[in-house]
Amino acid sequence: MERTLVLVKPDGVQRGLIGEIIGRFERRGLKLVGLKMLQMTEQLARRHYAVHEGKAFYPGLIQYITSAPVVAMVWEGPKAIENVRKMMGATRPEEAAPGTIRSDLALATSRNLVHGSDSPETAAFEIGLFFNENELIEWSRELDDWLLE
Repeated sequence: MERTLVLVKPDGVQRGLIGEIIGRFERRGLKLVGLKMLQMTEQLARRHYAVHEGKAFYPGLIQYITSAPVVAMVWEGPKAIENVRKMMGATRPEEAAPGTIRSDLALATSRNLVHGSDSPETAAFEIGLFFNENELIEWSRELDDWLLE
């Protein structure tokens, strides 16, 4: 099974969309194996978004992501990374497909509600930034027999 990190960003938390976002992933059939709410420090934000350092939007991104709490989650399932990214939609809400989180709930690229890992390597790195191994729960779900081959 593949795992991926998802963050409900400060705008999603402030707008009360945590449950809506979690519900979408649960209804899809992904399994939640890690969950926490935290206030991102500047140091954590800089490590998480290091790939964007030096870009014009970087300072604003760091300020925004540290401005209010985030909800960090680890989701598990077949092709979890690909499925989560499809469900989130394009980075720019106006380009996101109808029915995606960003198309349905976001208006601005800088306030697009969620972050999801973009590759297995990135997922492993990002999960390690937000969770210790003992914070991820291995559990069996009876529903899996009805979801997975």
